[in-house]
Amino acid sequence: MSQLQNTSPIRLPSLHGWLSAIALAAVAAAPAFAQSQAEPGRPAWAVGAGAALIDKPYRDVDRETRALPVIAYENKWVVVGLPTADVKLFSTDAVSIRLRARYAGDGYEAGDAPVLAGMEKRKGSLWGGGALIWKTGVANLSAELLADTMGNSKGTRARAQVDRRFAAGKFGLTPRLAVEWVDDKYVDYYYGVRRSEATASRAFYEGKATTVVHAGLRADYTLFNRHTIFTDLNVSRFGSAVKDSPLVDKPNQTLVAVGYIYRF
Repeated sequence: MSQLQNTSPIRLPSLHGWLSAIALAAVAAAPAFAQSQAEPGRPAWAVGAGAALIDKPYRDVDRETRALPVIAYENKWVVVGLPTADVKLFSTDAVSIRLRARYAGDGYEAGDAPVLAGMEKRKGSLWGGGALIWKTGVANLSAELLADTMGNSKGTRARAQVDRRFAAGKFGLTPRLAVEWVDDKYVDYYYGVRRSEATASRAFYEGKATTVVHAGLRADYTLFNRHTIFTDLNVSRFGSAVKDSPLVDKPNQTLVAVGYIYRF
């Protein structure tokens, strides 16, 4: 795991970094937000704010500290937790089948690090597809299959996750583990080097499909009615197709978030 000392000061975020931080905050807010649903299908809001520390795998890219908002809404038909939005096609207390849209803040700009100088910008994209959520008596299981609807990478990604929240009074602890598969088009776009971008110190590299393992641990504490604070750690371990890229110098991406949520 990357060391988190000597972080850079807070600065105005690029779009892709800002949305990555929001995505993590949305994950962290989920258990506290779910508790506000006292009645199934009853509309519920949650808002908040926090900060996230992001350590990306690209070579010599500075760690980034991001201020971030938390915004979530759910009713009988939709679930919105920026930057993800779901439409419930079928839903019971245990199973939910959904259409899903998510803006993923992957990518970089040429000025983000010396190794990226002369590279074309890699853009984030709106991903769309389907998702399945199954709440068992032991753990929550979920899966999704998404495609790049904006055509930037033209890629496809699939993810399966298991998580469970352990509660003790006002305190909650939620470990999670996920495996994500990304196809060759995704890897080639975000971690490949085109022939026109190759230099003496940056070889041509063509991406291949790979898997990414995500492990996370979230802690939340209810200060008093409707007010919750949280902290969340997420580590992503990339497969060899990403680690072998000349743009990458570490196998992990680490995100740490802390924040506050108010549930309506």
